[in-house]
Amino acid sequence: MIGSNMHAWRTGTARRTGSPQYWHEIDSPIGRLLLVSDGDRLERVHFQAGPRPVRAERDWIATAAPLAPAVHQLREYFAGHRRAFDLALAPAGTAFQKRVWQALTAIPWGETISYGELARRIGNPRAARAVGLATGANPLPIVVPCHRVIGADGSLTGFGGGLAIKQMLLALENRSTMPCG
Repeated sequence: MIGSNMHAWRTGTARRTGSPQYWHEIDSPIGRLLLVSDGDRLERVHFQAGPRPVRAERDWIATAAPLAPAVHQLREYFAGHRRAFDLALAPAGTAFQKRVWQALTAIPWGETISYGELARRIGNPRAARAVGLATGANPLPIVVPCHRVIGADGSLTGFGGGLAIKQMLLALENRSTMPCG
């Protein structure tokens, strides 16, 4: 399924205290990914092959069922058949971080922008450093495409999964000959 250039940003209320968290790991072309859900919404994506792999918490429930839509859409993305995700999301963060993460979803497939440009897009042109910190705290990489933000000079800069993974994601999008849909 080919999506539009915008990612769906369907969030509900904050995570309910005491509600279970579900997790599942998948293999991908960039290494293992750990996915975490509250049962209805995707909360986190972790690069297990990156510099900071995450272990499931004791009270998390290991099951693929609540994460099936995310797994399916990530597989489509890596196969070059999906440009935008249509998932209910529940990223934990401040109001500013969520504003930055929402703006990340407006960066078209295969394009990059600078942190300064992203700051301008959220109406705060002097906040490039704060935007960089918020981008680095993105709990939903790939789905919320923080890999599309680069330095003002065009250089690849920090990325939670490591610069090699960021480079591979950008290369995947630049290689794709998939038509816009």
